[in-house]
Amino acid sequence: MHRNGTTTLLASLVTASGQELVRGVGVLRQLADEGLIAGIHSEGPFLAQARCGAQDPEWLRAPDPDLLRRLLDAAGGTLKTMTYAPELPGADALVSMLAANGVTPSLGHTDADAQTTADSLTGAAESLRARARAGALNATSSGDPGPGTGQRPTVTHLFNGMPPLHHRSPGPVAACLRLAARGTVAVELIGDGVHLDPGTVRMVFELVGAGNVVLVTDSMAATGLPDGDYALGPSAVVVRDGVAALKSNGALAGGTATLLEVVRRTIGAGVSPADAVKSATLVPARILGLEAEIGSLKAGMRADIVAVDGDFGLIAVLRGGQPLARPAA
Repeated sequence: MHRNGTTTLLASLVTASGQELVRGVGVLRQLADEGLIAGIHSEGPFLAQARCGAQDPEWLRAPDPDLLRRLLDAAGGTLKTMTYAPELPGADALVSMLAANGVTPSLGHTDADAQTTADSLTGAAESLRARARAGALNATSSGDPGPGTGQRPTVTHLFNGMPPLHHRSPGPVAACLRLAARGTVAVELIGDGVHLDPGTVRMVFELVGAGNVVLVTDSMAATGLPDGDYALGPSAVVVRDGVAALKSNGALAGGTATLLEVVRRTIGAGVSPADAVKSATLVPARILGLEAEIGSLKAGMRADIVAVDGDFGLIAVLRGGQPLARPAA
């Protein structure tokens, strides 16, 4: 991932048993301690059955404070974000517990209506701001960071894992777009040309602005590798023409594009190169509270540099000032 241009990333865990999740967090914590990843994203297990996507429905459950505490303890500060469904019983308490521990709540895999979505994200934003005001957040700014800056709630891969926007039932998409336009939340987009139509990607950028969009890959084990058979947690996955799908039902099972490929395809969708790069670099760095170290090219920051040609083809990668070997063709 590093030598393909993703110099900083969160590693995601898919839904599994509590024991497996705790074990997985322990493994990823070691990678975070070594500086290979910036932390952990837990995509579940507190997700809606109706919108499980490629998540194993056997292990989905209502928010469980005891399990969350076990995950937090195992992570030792490396759990950075968790996807949750706001309509589940106990979701409000879960969000408060996440925010109190400096973990970004990320709404997703949800069947919630627009009001439930808006109420949950607004409450999450206020919880994070309250923590920042109290001085507990390791951020670059002092006081209330305000909308659009610092740590704020996110939306896990907008449109995917939630009901589509409908004019008589706006659902979570409408609420997320409205709050993103206000700078209350940042919405993730899997701009790989598979999970979203390019026109949808361009529309979101024009509606909410690049400063409220985070480009993500949702990448799984097949990223950068040939078509064939792979696994996503316990589930069998087949990749054909770069598209990963569950063997059981054909549901999309993550992405196979690198972040640089996502940036390139976002530009191809009609988004300006400056906006696409901002959403892949500075915006996520701010959400992680790392904008003083990464996300920009400035004196005194970590020398993470991705050099590209005019078509955004990869030329070279430096991580922490050290050149990385070119990826195999």
